[in-house]
Amino acid sequence: MNALSVWLELIIIAGAIAFSGSRLSKYGDVLAEKTGLGRTWIGLVGLAIVTSLPEMVNGFSAVLWVHAPDIAVGTLLGACVLNLAILAVADLLYTPGPVLTAADRGHILASAFGVIMLGVVTLGVMARSPLADFNLAHVGASAPVLLICYLVAMRATYRYQKRERKEYLKDHEEVLLYPHLSLAQSVRRFSAHAVVVMAAAFWLPEVAHNLAGIMGWHLSLVGTVFVAMATTMPELVVTISAIRLGAVDLAVGDLLGSLMINVAMIGLMDLIFLPGPLLKAVGPEHAGTGAMALVMVGIVIAEMMYRPQKKTMRWMSAGAFILVFLYATHVLIQMMAA
Repeated sequence: MNALSVWLELIIIAGAIAFSGSRLSKYGDVLAEKTGLGRTWIGLVGLAIVTSLPEMVNGFSAVLWVHAPDIAVGTLLGACVLNLAILAVADLLYTPGPVLTAADRGHILASAFGVIMLGVVTLGVMARSPLADFNLAHVGASAPVLLICYLVAMRATYRYQKRERKEYLKDHEEVLLYPHLSLAQSVRRFSAHAVVVMAAAFWLPEVAHNLAGIMGWHLSLVGTVFVAMATTMPELVVTISAIRLGAVDLAVGDLLGSLMINVAMIGLMDLIFLPGPLLKAVGPEHAGTGAMALVMVGIVIAEMMYRPQKKTMRWMSAGAFILVFLYATHVLIQMMAA
């Protein structure tokens, strides 16, 4: 197998993910309307779960079949960093002003939980961290913490959005944007494209492993940069589609929700990684990826709190520019370390 055929296979898989991912945004918006859960909640949970399927399948396959924990953790943490960088794309496409200013404040709550979860993972990877010596059989102490934190985050954001929606409907009448589509139709179409995304993602770990061997790259580089780019294709396509629909909360919710799901998946994969705690089996360079994601989430929270009314750089807000700069720096560091 030569390098060209492996690259071609990766491009085909990414293309399949992008095709079905482009349909998810519309039907996610329909589900938000038909279920009454709102764009923020559907983005954080429903849409994020589907668009994160490539990372999930890739991670579980890397742990169970390829036996490459570096690819699993690297892909998930790399996807977190890339998801935050995609917020800059949303900001670029959203012409009325900074996209995070237009986003609902409920995303700040989700971001705060994201900080907690990323902090737990980063500590777990560090060799001399407080979590390094605490294990439960073959499972690290960080695994149950991550899973419980994710469940608490979803419950908290649901209750917050429910309260906000109730207050909004007291003074406003709900406008239906998709009266021609039923809930059943939306669920069927949404599910069909979700299956395509998951099926395309199933072969990603093997492709990444072959790519690492042929190109002579370090496994963490492939997982953190190249496979992360392929598996975050649904988030990118959904974000662009949601912004074009004017569904800012759907786009921001999908990206932040995907971040939390990706981190929670590290805890779930730890449960099935029998050789020992997952975070002890990976390279220490992943702590740098976790730290970068922490800094980027901090930038997101700061801009949502400050809520600037105009873009500092004409086409892009200051926060979005910093996110792009940090991601570029991260990729450069990973390539230099490979």
